[in-house]
Amino acid sequence: MSATDKAYKAARRLRKHMSLPEVLLWRLLRKASPPIRRQHPLGAYVVDFYCPAAKLVIEVDGFAHVTGDRGRRDEVRDAWLQAQGLSVVRLAAREVLRDSEGSADAILRMCGTPPPSPLSRGRSPSPSLRDGED
Repeated sequence: MSATDKAYKAARRLRKHMSLPEVLLWRLLRKASPPIRRQHPLGAYVVDFYCPAAKLVIEVDGFAHVTGDRGRRDEVRDAWLQAQGLSVVRLAAREVLRDSEGSADAILRMCGTPPPSPLSRGRSPSPSLRDGED
């Protein structure tokens, strides 16, 4: 599906000015396989994240999405994306800020990729008690 010239230009601009929740997710998703794209143009729209292999659009919704006519515009946009054969998932920005790794893991599962192990992300394993220790 092709994108408009205006959408391509907007996508380039938006990649340079991503919100904090988008940046946190991108740091965790950028090396995913299958690939996930950020600020990707589709038709006249630019979606926050897109997994072509799963035909999945991921939108990170901040406060602006619940004010004014934004909700109605999101409905129209989602309907167009779904008519193109895509699935649309919306994540609350506050949830991404609260648990970016959990949000990224959920996205990876939806794209058909098992999330990386905690050790591959540099987390230390949780300590376990040996027999007899309290």
